[in-house]
Amino acid sequence: MELAFIPSPSSGVLYLGPIPLRGYAFCIIIGVFVAVWLGNKRWVARGGRPGTVADIAVWAVPFGLIGGRLYHVITDYQLYFSEGRDWVDAFKIWEGGLGIWGAIAFGAVGAWIGARRRGVPMPAYADAVAPGIALAQAIGRWGNWFNQELYGKATDLPWAVEITSSADGRVPGTYHPTFLYESLWCIGVALLVIWADRRFNLGHGRAFALYVAAYCAGRFWIEYMRVDDAHHILGLRLNNWTALFVFLLAVVYMVLSARTRPGREAVVEPGAESSDGDAGDDAKGDTDVLSKDSKDPEDSGDSGDSGGDKGAGDDKHAGDDGAVEDEKSVQDVKDGADSAKKG
Repeated sequence: MELAFIPSPSSGVLYLGPIPLRGYAFCIIIGVFVAVWLGNKRWVARGGRPGTVADIAVWAVPFGLIGGRLYHVITDYQLYFSEGRDWVDAFKIWEGGLGIWGAIAFGAVGAWIGARRRGVPMPAYADAVAPGIALAQAIGRWGNWFNQELYGKATDLPWAVEITSSADGRVPGTYHPTFLYESLWCIGVALLVIWADRRFNLGHGRAFALYVAAYCAGRFWIEYMRVDDAHHILGLRLNNWTALFVFLLAVVYMVLSARTRPGREAVVEPGAESSDGDAGDDAKGDTDVLSKDSKDPEDSGDSGDSGGDKGAGDDKHAGDDGAVEDEKSVQDVKDGADSAKKG
C-alpha cells in the first residue's frame, strides 16, 4: 500500500457557473503571462523599450501554439487519424497535446516576424525571453497533471502521481510524475540562464542557446522514463533523438557565436537610447532655463551696480570738466589784466 502519492484531479475542467475553465489551457495562459512579464523586465534592463516584448509575443504565441499542436498531431497521428478516431479531435488543443519542439520552432518564426516589424535584433530578443520561456514550460506542465498524462513508469515512491482515468489505454495506478520532474527541471533551467547571463555577459543569442541545451539535457532523461506510446528509432523514442540533435545544435551555436561575436549587444532596440537622450536634452534645456531665471535678479542687481558705477564715473568726468573750465576762466582774466597793464 502506498503511504503517500500526488492525487490527480477528478476532472480537468472547473466550471465557473456555465463557463468551463480547463486546467490545461489555464496553465498555458499563466505561463505565457509569466514569460512576457519576465521577458519585459530583462528587455528593459538591456536597454529596450517597455512593451516591445509583449508586442512581439502577439506574433510568437499564436505561432507557437500552432507549431506545438502540429508537431504533436504529426508525431502522434494515430491518435487522430487511425481507425475509430475522429480527426476533428486534432483541433481540440484544450484536451492536451503540444509538442515543445514545434512550439519553439514556429514560435521563433512568429517572433522573427514581430522583431523584424519592430526593427529589433532577433538574437537579443531571444536572450531576453529565454528564462521566461523555461518558466512558462514549468507552469504549463501542470496542465498535464489536470489531464492525467505525461507520467512515467509505475512506482510506489511518496511523490508518485495517482492515475485514476482509464481513457486512451491508461491503467489506474501510481507512476513517476514526469510532468513534475520536467516542471522542476525547467525552473532550474530558468535560474541557470539568469545566473549565467549575469556572470558571463551572454549576448547574440547565447543565453537562448543555453536554455535550449539545458532543457534538452533534462528532456532526454525525462523522456526516457515515459511509458506512453511513441515512435522509436534504434531503441530510443523520437523525442530522445530530437532532444539530442537540438542539444548538439545549441552547443555548436554557443561555441561559434562566442568566437565570432563575443560580448553582448550594445544596442538591443534602435532608437530607444536616442529617445532617452532626447529626453535628457529636454531636461537639460529645462534646467538651463531655470538656471537663467534664477540668475535674472542677480543679473539685474549687477546691471544696477554697473549703472551706478557708470553714473558715478559720469559725475566724476563732469566735475573734472567743471574744474578745467574754472581754471580756464581764471587764466583768461589774468591774461586780460596783463594786456591792460601793457597798454
